[in-house]
Amino acid sequence: MIREITVELGMDEMADITDEVREFVRESGKENGAVLIFSIGSTGAITTIEYEPGLKKDFPRIMNKIAPYGEDYEHHKTWNDDNGSSHVKASIVGPSLVVPFSNGELMLGTWQQIAVVNFDTRKRKRRVVLQIL
Repeated sequence: MIREITVELGMDEMADITDEVREFVRESGKENGAVLIFSIGSTGAITTIEYEPGLKKDFPRIMNKIAPYGEDYEHHKTWNDDNGSSHVKASIVGPSLVVPFSNGELMLGTWQQIAVVNFDTRKRKRRVVLQIL
């Protein structure tokens, strides 16, 4: 079973998609297994985070320290664009996540949510594929 969801996000924004993933697992009718969550594109990422206002600010701030926007990236010379930092951040976090489920329920911690992140330098419609494994 596969489903694609779309989330529109601005630069360095993230969205909690836990409820969509949870509903997808329920609709699958499977009791036990895992769900793959995959972000299509090279400047988006999937992670887990405590999705609360402080961390929604902290996460992009720290990622911008790791790969700052405005630095001189070789990627800019290749494509004559400005999102080298976006590619680096997305590569560090990664495009996918596998979450096990038991008795039809995601096996996440109390404060652990699934988030899609847009690291690109402009607004993007992030396509996310969900697949039952």
